[in-house]
Amino acid sequence: MQRLTGFVAVLGLLFFMASCSTSKKTKTLGQPSTAVIAPTPIVEDTVIRLDTLIDSTKLQPSNLVNQLAPPLTPEENAWNMFRAGTNKAFDYAAAIHYDVRKPQFVIIHHTSQSSIAQTIRTFQLAHTKVSSHYVIGRDGRVVQMLNDYLRAWHAGRGSWGQITDMNSVSIGIELDNNGNEPFPESQIRSLMTLLDTLKTRYQIPQKNFIGHSDFAPGRKDDPSAFFPWERLAQRGFGIWYNPNALMPAPPNFNPMDALKLIGYDMSRPETVIRVFKQKFIKNDRTGVLTDYDKMVLYDLYRKFY
Repeated sequence: MQRLTGFVAVLGLLFFMASCSTSKKTKTLGQPSTAVIAPTPIVEDTVIRLDTLIDSTKLQPSNLVNQLAPPLTPEENAWNMFRAGTNKAFDYAAAIHYDVRKPQFVIIHHTSQSSIAQTIRTFQLAHTKVSSHYVIGRDGRVVQMLNDYLRAWHAGRGSWGQITDMNSVSIGIELDNNGNEPFPESQIRSLMTLLDTLKTRYQIPQKNFIGHSDFAPGRKDDPSAFFPWERLAQRGFGIWYNPNALMPAPPNFNPMDALKLIGYDMSRPETVIRVFKQKFIKNDRTGVLTDYDKMVLYDLYRKFY
């Protein structure tokens, strides 16, 4: 009798719990929806990600994708690639002699766009397939977009000496400039500071600071003739001639060989001459070397090569 009474009590308790649960569910279902995350259309996020410029803790997610799966940073992508480079099917014994990608060149560009924001957005859109390590605004604001040790997609097709894959050995710097205007003083000062840091940190030789047009003559013309290469060379970034020490080149001096020795791809000599004159002569961009042009070239040859 006592066992039967206990069994009945258990049944009663179970019935009470089921009733309470059903009642609560019915009440909840009868109320308006109070979802924590409201349904949001999944669309391409066209908002510039400025996580390197502002406090990321204050960012508000712009869509459901960002709330659930924030995009990976370049460093996270690089780490995933690094992990994939270890083959787990084999034994592993770590070597002790190695290093990472060491930048040997700096390539200077102008953006040919209207604002630093436009350039940053261009580098964050999947279909553009272009990037750079740094972007410097007209006001001197410096934005780093890739770690120095990562390979940016900024140089493209071209050659400099024996180097054809410049992206693998260089740092790309984009200057916010449409190509038809002088470079502001604040922008050049910031560039100088950045170049000094890069040169010291990676021991980059003075000759290895070049323009995009040097590497890809005819295909690219940046930075424009407004760019102050002479001023940079005075600080040890790139080469320049001494206007007070020019002398006629000797009869056996071959200008085409000199241009090739500097690094230019001489498959299209006239194009290279135009690029050379845009950089060093400024006011004459014809495809023929004058006597003065040859003196400039000879002075560069004597000083640096």
